[in-house]
Amino acid sequence: MITLGSITLHPDLIWSDEHNWHPVEQTVQRTITGALIVTSAARVSGRPITLGPIDDSSAWMSQATLDALRNLAVVPGQVMALTIRGVSRNVIFRHHDSSAIEASPVKFFNDVDAADWFRVTVRLMEI
Repeated sequence: MITLGSITLHPDLIWSDEHNWHPVEQTVQRTITGALIVTSAARVSGRPITLGPIDDSSAWMSQATLDALRNLAVVPGQVMALTIRGVSRNVIFRHHDSSAIEASPVKFFNDVDAADWFRVTVRLMEI
């Protein structure tokens, strides 16, 4: 089960960038004499968490769930608990990465209906 605050998300959402983050930050510079200066430190926060469907036929979200996510996203800097695979993390929305919530309808209709379904990608960041 996956929850974000009080919202239950589809359990088939995948954490697509889970293994692309590294807990060490490093800079490498050369001095004017050619000496190498390496500085390393542990990252204490900022891990990206991108949740989305693995393909077009999985992890659809209802209009009501999408609306609830959007209502959370409009509060600047709001810290929420994300629970995924039994582990809870404090997260905020990644508004600086294109769009914190990206949604496309499973089937397009001219009018919006509460019974509509969406493919949704949620971009969060662990703090």
